[in-house]
Amino acid sequence: MTDKEKIDVEKVTVNMGVGSSGENLNKAQKLLERITGKNTVKTRGKTKVPQWGVREGKALGVKTTLRNKEAEKFLERAFEAVGNQIERKNFDEHGNLNFGIEEYIDIPGIEYDADIGMYGMDVNVTMKKWGYRTQKRKKERKKIPEKHRLTPQDSINYLTDKYELEVKE
Repeated sequence: MTDKEKIDVEKVTVNMGVGSSGENLNKAQKLLERITGKNTVKTRGKTKVPQWGVREGKALGVKTTLRNKEAEKFLERAFEAVGNQIERKNFDEHGNLNFGIEEYIDIPGIEYDADIGMYGMDVNVTMKKWGYRTQKRKKERKKIPEKHRLTPQDSINYLTDKYELEVKE
């Protein structure tokens, strides 16, 4: 594989939606910091939805972003939590992967804490390919040509080779 064909994980974003601010949000924040070892930020509602009690700007969840070695270590544990099996429909058209972990105790090395309770989380894996920096740089920003974009199959091949992941149809 040449450098131009190199695929890698750009970042892993871990999100816990609680639905309300207050004590539950603080517990989720504490839990996510313990699981990832990184600081978290609160996610806020973008629009008003009175039926769900959501107001614009109200804190509803927490998230954190992992990169490089931290992302790889977390991914290994997260894939073990789902039994090293992901469905093909979890990949988007750009090769990125999204999946959920129903209960945090499914992650190896994490024990149940009665003070916190039981929470699940969403894991979003953003993939990149050599040359993707051109769309994010400050000078001479350009779009990625169609022939150079990642496909879901490219990401599946990379993840199955690196993490021994099984992708179900």
